[in-house]
Amino acid sequence: MTTDRPRHLWLAAMPLLFVALWSTGFIGAKFGLPYAEPFTFLFIRFVLTLVLLVPLAHWLSGEWPRGARLWGHVAVSGMLVHGAYLGGVFYGIFLGMPAGLAALLVGLQPLLTAGLAGPLLGERLTAAQWLGLVMGLAGIALVLGGKLDPGEALFRGFGPGAIAAVLVALAGISCGTLYQKRFCTGMPLLSGTVVQYLAAGILLGLGALLFEERGVTWTPTFALTLGWLVLVLSISAILLLMALIRRGEASRVASLFYLVPPVTALQAWWLFDERLPPASLLGMAIAIAGVVLVVRGRPR
Repeated sequence: MTTDRPRHLWLAAMPLLFVALWSTGFIGAKFGLPYAEPFTFLFIRFVLTLVLLVPLAHWLSGEWPRGARLWGHVAVSGMLVHGAYLGGVFYGIFLGMPAGLAALLVGLQPLLTAGLAGPLLGERLTAAQWLGLVMGLAGIALVLGGKLDPGEALFRGFGPGAIAAVLVALAGISCGTLYQKRFCTGMPLLSGTVVQYLAAGILLGLGALLFEERGVTWTPTFALTLGWLVLVLSISAILLLMALIRRGEASRVASLFYLVPPVTALQAWWLFDERLPPASLLGMAIAIAGVVLVVRGRPR
């Protein structure tokens, strides 16, 4: 019984560890973007990830998506879930949006997914979920209202372009989740992630080729940030998610995702002195409570 206790403690900590690791992705963007443009940064990240993940997928899984049709669906989901999502988040932070606010906006993904699931998947919302949707919108209005700048810029430190970029990220992760649920049910998790990363890398590489100068300032800070995002986020967090799903903990991970925005905001305050006014903090609490209502109200 004594020898089982560390194992039980590790299993109990796994969902929280996953959320803690996932929240550092926004901080990594803040650290790395001074040295590379967002699409170039992400393209390099995906290339390095694939170099490590392809042999790992072959060794651990050996099973790949079957048929060209499933490969196509997995690739489309990758462009949405990884390409549009990460591209939008990184571009929004690149344009000056605080990392904590970006995490909160894309953290509304369960709200948007629940709103779209009705007409697209035939899922009906409960009264609690409708309340959660209203609370999420009200919370975001408070957060953005607290960041209003009476000067020339629409918000303090960033403008409409940053909000548009993060809204693209929100739409990408929401639509990609629904698309994957609808068309990628036979996708092996690890090798399917390789296909998704490959498709997202091609998309972001095209974005870098068409819209950026593709210059990179190789500093120790950038190299360490890139290494963290590749090894900890793109590989370790995915493997941890696989372990959680195999143990039936996927629903627990989903319910803990509402912790990502406050954890990111706390990290951004500690590392970058990013501060939110009281109205924005209240709005964040209301929005997170709304997400909790929506997530817990989903049919089992």
